[in-house]
Amino acid sequence: MKTIDDLGVAGRRVFVRADLNVPLEGGAITDDGRIRAAVPTIGRLAEAGAKVIVASHLGRPKGAPDPQFSLAPVAERLGELLGRDVAFATDTVGESAKSTVGALADGQVAVLENLRFNAGETSKDDAERGAFADSLAALADVYVGDGFGAVHRRHASVYDLPARLPHAAGGLIATEVGVLRKLTDDVERPYAVVLGGAKVSDKLGVIDHLLERADRILVGGGMAYTFLKAQGYEIGASLLQEDQIPAVQDYLKRAEERGVEFVLPVDVVAAAGFPDLRTKAPSEPVTVAADAIPSGLMGLDIGPRSQELYAAKLADAATVFWNGPMGVFEHPDYAEGTRAVARALIDSPAFTVVGGGDSAAAVRILGFDEKAFGHISTGGGASLEYLEGKTLPGLAALED
Repeated sequence: MKTIDDLGVAGRRVFVRADLNVPLEGGAITDDGRIRAAVPTIGRLAEAGAKVIVASHLGRPKGAPDPQFSLAPVAERLGELLGRDVAFATDTVGESAKSTVGALADGQVAVLENLRFNAGETSKDDAERGAFADSLAALADVYVGDGFGAVHRRHASVYDLPARLPHAAGGLIATEVGVLRKLTDDVERPYAVVLGGAKVSDKLGVIDHLLERADRILVGGGMAYTFLKAQGYEIGASLLQEDQIPAVQDYLKRAEERGVEFVLPVDVVAAAGFPDLRTKAPSEPVTVAADAIPSGLMGLDIGPRSQELYAAKLADAATVFWNGPMGVFEHPDYAEGTRAVARALIDSPAFTVVGGGDSAAAVRILGFDEKAFGHISTGGGASLEYLEGKTLPGLAALED
């Protein structure tokens, strides 16, 4: 895989496929982590004299312009972080894009409007996707793939466009792949994995893969209740994927056979319903045993004894991968489990990787210093699929 160092970029139009898919609330960016992660590659290209064309998706528009998913506020924030003016094209491959790119001088930066405003970006039809990639290619001389959070997608700007231009991996992708290799090749042990989030089904592939590699797997979040139910415990009104119970029981059996330790909550913080994140919870939270959650109560976080247990299981690890919060961390009543895991990673001497998505957001929302972790990934889904051993289209497209 080539890097920027293998390309001559001075005076050339360089198309950077970044991942600027940040959360917006009322048009305001609530977490700019992915924009900040894109800055080093974009800044380096600009300083090298390239005409930098930055493109990304944001949200899930339906293949047509939708003002609530505009990248305009992202372009403004990117300019602030770069410390330079950033032009903004109000379309992807239309007259605004052509004129904006055509006006760039060496060292200047422009952002195109949301790629998913064009149906060709995500089309499953190769011809439609290819036609959009052709239009994007006409804007540029060189392609740099740096949107790690999108490399598991077979989309026009991620998969088809690199085949049409000289291409290389940006610094962010190079870093992400290097880190993930440390989790798959010659892993330093003990290797502990913390998995959370709502659904077991989202993590089936990675659990299957990790049973061959990890020494211990700690489970929290909504998915923990399917594990508890699979062991015959009462889980009250907690989130349950009943159809996944046979798969979970198989994983627990295989883990025992292979000597992989599964760690589940011993107590949980519960309430009578899911909280409205903007208001008071529907009932006062109570801490109950994880194997006997009362009827009508919903588990929303791991409890204090579980927090201590998880911290102890991480204390002697040499490598830790964490993907998924331990509870509804956005609400202060149910944030302590996620906070405890983050603190345990910071206190651990291990090489620690936070696997993007909600885990990365939690680190920032809960006020932790990102530099205290070994690496915070920008791609939750991409990192999981990499750890599953899948071929990621966006990475494959950058190989020669």
